[in-house]
Amino acid sequence: MDGITEVTVSGRGVKAELVEHVKPLNGREINLLRDRLKDLEQKVKPQKQTDGKSVPADSAKISENADGETDIDAMREEMAEIKEKLANPKNRHRDNPQLAEDVKLRITVAADAEAGRRELRLKTNLGLSNPVAFQVGQLPEYSEKEPNNREADTTVFSNLPLVLNGQIMPGDVDRFRLNLTKGQKLVMAVSARELIPYLADAVPGWFQATLSLYDAGGKELAYVDDYRFDPDPVLFYEIPQDGEYILEIKDAIYRGREDFVYRVAVGEFPFVTSIFPLGARVGDAATVKLNGWNLPADELKIDATNKEPGVIPVCVHNEALVSNTVPFALGDLPESLEREPNNREGFAQTIQPGIIVNGRIDEPGDCDIFKFEGHAGDKIVAEVYARRLMSPLDSALVLSDASGTKLAANDDHEDKAAGLVTHHADSMLTTTLPADGTYYLHIADAQEKGGGAYAYRLRISPPMPDFELRAVPSSLNVRAGATVPITVYAVRKDGFSGDIAVSLTAAPEGFTLTGPELTADKESVNLTLKAPPAASRAPITLRLSGRGEVDGQEVVRKVVPADDMMQAFIYRHLVPAEDLEVAVLGRAGNNRAAPKRSNTDTEKPAVKRPPSS
Repeated sequence: MDGITEVTVSGRGVKAELVEHVKPLNGREINLLRDRLKDLEQKVKPQKQTDGKSVPADSAKISENADGETDIDAMREEMAEIKEKLANPKNRHRDNPQLAEDVKLRITVAADAEAGRRELRLKTNLGLSNPVAFQVGQLPEYSEKEPNNREADTTVFSNLPLVLNGQIMPGDVDRFRLNLTKGQKLVMAVSARELIPYLADAVPGWFQATLSLYDAGGKELAYVDDYRFDPDPVLFYEIPQDGEYILEIKDAIYRGREDFVYRVAVGEFPFVTSIFPLGARVGDAATVKLNGWNLPADELKIDATNKEPGVIPVCVHNEALVSNTVPFALGDLPESLEREPNNREGFAQTIQPGIIVNGRIDEPGDCDIFKFEGHAGDKIVAEVYARRLMSPLDSALVLSDASGTKLAANDDHEDKAAGLVTHHADSMLTTTLPADGTYYLHIADAQEKGGGAYAYRLRISPPMPDFELRAVPSSLNVRAGATVPITVYAVRKDGFSGDIAVSLTAAPEGFTLTGPELTADKESVNLTLKAPPAASRAPITLRLSGRGEVDGQEVVRKVVPADDMMQAFIYRHLVPAEDLEVAVLGRAGNNRAAPKRSNTDTEKPAVKRPPSS
């Protein structure tokens, strides 16, 4: 990260500037600093004169600067800096070589900046970094003060809600004091894996946070290590009596390092735990039932007019406070609600394929059964959307004929477009019906669980060929006039096997994209992006699209930027990013932008110093 020239944050209302870059010193740099320190010590070392006064050894060589001060003051200041550098363990050795450098930024958020997730990137002389998450929140923020691993942070928090920020090092435990009132319906929601979704060299591949709440006497009142299937825990607790409480966060197996960072939102803010139904048809107005804590109402109206098929985030407002967001799916097929009782074939709900059924596995052991008429040679696709819409349902599908013969079954179906899903619990099956007659489709929870949150969307239809596209990486670095490779992945759906042509969408002048099409036998293709002949100081946002033919009609799909991330040494995921950013650099030797200086250095006297980080 040497030579940082710019810090970018997506969206509006957020500015960032470099304060400091700390990088371990190599042997040559350490020796130069030691030599420089020795030289400075000799220059300022006092020596007695015949008149009894002491002056620096090289007083004859020391002159006044423009302010009338002697350079000896600057020398002493430089000596202190060198001693601090040599003593700072971060400048000498890192326990994790893959986390060898620190960059400190000053970030200013405007009062009208939109809350939510942003992407932060660093630009250096070598190009643009990968994006990392930066959250713009709506609540007051507090950063932990160490030590707080034996006794809680001495600050007592009474004015909730707020967000606690911290970092877990090896064996670390962070504790915070809360002054709470009887009857408060407290929500404590962690963001950890949400901030850094995958760690390549750690198992299970993310910071597995746990939350505990203790009373003043040290008794544990509540503990949680996840939120259903989500590794980031959420703790709900109604306070039994007035007093001081301790909130504790740690890693489940006491791991830790610099990238085990967290945010804990604490307070009586609204939190949606489930919705029903999970989606609606494009063009319709839907009324959604809400469940959760501190909600202003138990229903939410969603207007799906003027929307495209896909998934949109929804939330609720409780006065000035905004809840967490939950996904809501929009489809283009007719929709229906499941009707109980339908857990036996004699009570099966009759449907016509070409529909989406919104249902729920209401209790442990429940099974929903749907009946339809089919003809020999008909192709049928049954696909569940539940886990991808934050439902805890681990679905299982079974298709049988009127005699009870099982024709097809599926438990888990991998969706490579769902880059943040690690357990692909949604089911999908595709089959050709063998004869005319009645068929039964069963859906249940594979773990025999159930409840009000176990909702699903079940598509039963003929195949609907389609595709999604991902472009890797989401940050590209290229010299002016040169080329850089970019990989585009195709996620083919319902047997789509057509060719896909990828192109730039309204690109700035000078950019060209070349390469082969994604033919039916390819899941990915390497393309070449050529940059304009002139460098650009600011990163440039590019957009790509892919064109294919479905049933004789041209279909255009957006190419989603993504990064190929490794989890736990072996698993790979295409994690979506907000933007595809390109840094167009000057030609070799002509792009040596001076690194920004630390704010602490800007007013220091000019003193010749040895190379350092």
